[in-house]
Amino acid sequence: MLTADLFAALAAFAFVSSITPGPNNLMLMASGTNFGFVRTIPHMLGVSTGFTLMIVLVGAGLAKVFELYPIAHIVLKYASCAYLLWLAWKIATSAPPGAKGDGEAKTQPMSFVQAALFQWVNPKAWTMALTAVSAYTIPADPIVSLLVVAGVFGAINLPSTGSWALLGTQLRRFLGDPAKLRAFNVTMALILVATLYPIVFATH
Repeated sequence: MLTADLFAALAAFAFVSSITPGPNNLMLMASGTNFGFVRTIPHMLGVSTGFTLMIVLVGAGLAKVFELYPIAHIVLKYASCAYLLWLAWKIATSAPPGAKGDGEAKTQPMSFVQAALFQWVNPKAWTMALTAVSAYTIPADPIVSLLVVAGVFGAINLPSTGSWALLGTQLRRFLGDPAKLRAFNVTMALILVATLYPIVFATH
């Protein structure tokens, strides 16, 4: 099973990667603004369910690779660390969530199935899934650790993405303020960097 430190790092990574701006969150924010929270619920559930399933399917394939080639886990783990450092830098220096396309009205909000399928063409979702599986699953216990990773992401992703739909334009205004935006981004970046310690030094 995951150590307490590794589990805490996983939860922090799940929160930071789920709450920060990306295609899903910007689309949910726009949907919440245009259609209201209730009509956006299928979209929100589709994102969370689709991404959780994506982690399981990606992890099921990687788990077999880890069993056959343990060195693959080490390579992917440090590649994940490099990505996390890059992502932390991007978060710390990112601009306000763009309003590009937010004002374009749509006749219908995205459905549950559409949102779930969107995860497979969402670069951020792929990166999050690959990073989570390679960094936080344990070669000695791949199935259980994979289910833990999927469960943590499923539990954290839904309220995190849902907050964008619920807050809508209010959150957009908050992040548009330069001082508050900088504080938010730097805090998220520092939390993300802090998750590197148990990834690098955890004993499997």
